[in-house]
Amino acid sequence: MSHLDTVKVSEIPDGATILDVREDYEWVAGHAEGALHIPLDQLPSRIDELDPDEDLYVICRTGGRSFRAAQWLVGQGYSALNVAGGMDQWLETGMPLVSDNGLKPVIL
Repeated sequence: MSHLDTVKVSEIPDGATILDVREDYEWVAGHAEGALHIPLDQLPSRIDELDPDEDLYVICRTGGRSFRAAQWLVGQGYSALNVAGGMDQWLETGMPLVSDNGLKPVIL
């Protein structure tokens, strides 16, 4: 098994591709602007939406689902990094959030 890199929210470069693997209800409530959203259970059927030549910064709420997703993506030949602490850490770091429901963005 290949090594999986874990990065902190503060280490995500500007313009990086962030892949959010949380559920729809979590995404709608609050997410990183410009992130891609593919729930973990849909990843195998939607992998073609991802660029295998791009570094993917995989995020969930706290880091568990994103770890599994990044591990699976690396196994498929993709370049994926797990974002430690997930969206909870994103919020704590003061990174911008957007919502899809017209309400103040929150992390569920």
